[in-house]
Parts: sequence; structure tokens; C-alpha cells
Amino acid sequence: MRWRKQPTLRRMYGVDKPRIIRFMEQDPVNAVLARANVDHAGLGAMNALGLFDPRSDDMSAFAWDSGNVIPLGFSDSGLDMLAESLLSRTRRCSSLVGPADQVLGLWERVQGAWGPEREVRGRQFSMTVVEPGPVAPDPAVRPARRDELDLVFPASVAMFTEEVGYDPTIYGASYRHRADSLIRNGMTYVKIGPAPGGGERVVFKADVGALAGGVAQIQGVWTAPDMRGRGMATTAMAAVVRQVLATHAPTVSLYVNDFNVAAVQLYTTVGFRVVGEWATVLLP
Repeated sequence: MRWRKQPTLRRMYGVDKPRIIRFMEQDPVNAVLARANVDHAGLGAMNALGLFDPRSDDMSAFAWDSGNVIPLGFSDSGLDMLAESLLSRTRRCSSLVGPADQVLGLWERVQGAWGPEREVRGRQFSMTVVEPGPVAPDPAVRPARRDELDLVFPASVAMFTEEVGYDPTIYGASYRHRADSLIRNGMTYVKIGPAPGGGERVVFKADVGALAGGVAQIQGVWTAPDMRGRGMATTAMAAVVRQVLATHAPTVSLYVNDFNVAAVQLYTTVGFRVVGEWATVLLP
């Protein structure tokens, strides 16, 4: 009897980048978060795992395994293998994020060891836009300047705290460094307005949080609480889309919780359309 060889799950290295990219090019929108990490990885071992067909040596699935676990393309048996590998070592991620079938399937397999979760967001719309929509853009929205970190950072912290549920600065300066890097690379867009006590403040902000494979994923969208409900975010987001399409990538994407009806309506009005479903599991 000839035994059929089983798929193999192994650590990825810098030399594997070409085959990883070929795999990700099959679905660049779902792969953008993981590919942004791969593009910046060095020549040595990556925080990533690939599943390979033993007959062709083709990659059939991939998972980024660092601050986020991002699984892509795994079958049920592949998720079994991935879960076994992840559970064999100390957890280093704070969330699982990506296509809903992948994330929720993996979570079923690891929650006994990694739970209880802080929150499961089981249905998030993955949305894209490839051309400016019908909404006139707000001309006051622009890339943040490199000397505006102190102005932008409070808005970044407020957004993160609202979205994730805790202040990111409690873990040190890494979040500030991240905000600074986005600004320096022209990936944070802002609208500046007057502050109630005098001076200036950010009243709208959005980041290109991941950029890879011809896709720019918008993250960190935030409007000052006292400015919400006035339509400002709609024209501001229209401006972001136009500028990102013109300067960063031919496809703009984002993902949004299905229960955030106002945000879903805003993005639809601006021209985004739903292309899939994501999920996020936030861990303690």
C-alpha cells in the first residue's frame, strides 16, 4: 500500500517571500494585513507559517503569527494543524483577525486554551472602493504634517480606546511610535478645527493602516464626539478615499462591525461595497 503524503505546516523564511506573495496575489484584499507584515520581514525566520502540498510543494494556506494571528486559506484539516502548532508554544498574539470563516474556525479550536476572550466580533463587513464616489470631498482633509504628532496623537488614543476598550499608552511608547511612523509616511489624514478652550485640535482622522499588494486598508477612522451626526465624516472620508487612490493604491479597503450601522451607511454612501466578511477575536 502506498501511503499518501500529508500537507506540511512549516515556518516561513525570507527566502519564501516570492511564493508567499504569489499565494497572496490570489486574494489581495483579504491578504493585505498579512502581506504588509511579509513585505517588511527580513531574510531570517518570519512570524509566519505556511501550509504546503507535498506533491507540488505549492503553498495552500498561510498564517501570520505575531501581535495578530491572521489565517488565510486553511481548510478544516489545515485549521486543525494550525491550531495544534499555535497551542504548542506560548501565545504571543492579542487578537485573531481576518476572513470570518478562518478566524472563527481557528477560534473554535484554540479557545479552550486561550479563552475566555475579551470580545468576539463575529461579523465585520470587508468593503472596497476603486474609484471616487459621488460625495464631494472635504477640501480641508489632508495628510498630517510631520510636526503634528502632538496634535494627532490624542485623537489616535481616543479612537483606539473607543474601538478596543483600553488606553494603548498603558503599554509604553509603542503606540506613539506607530502613530509617528504613519504620519512620517504620509498615511494619516486629518481635518483640523478649533479646540473648545482655544487653539487647534483634530476633528477627523483616518489612517492607511496597511498598504500592500495594490491595496490600502483604512484603519483608525475617528470623529470628535461633539462633531458627530453632522455629516462631516462623510465628506471627510470621501476626501480620504480620493487622496489614497491618487497617491497610495488602486484599491481602498476597510472592515467595519456589522452592528455599526451608521459607519456602514457612511462607507456605502462614499462608494464602498461589501466584498466579504471578516471577524476579530480580541484576547485579554
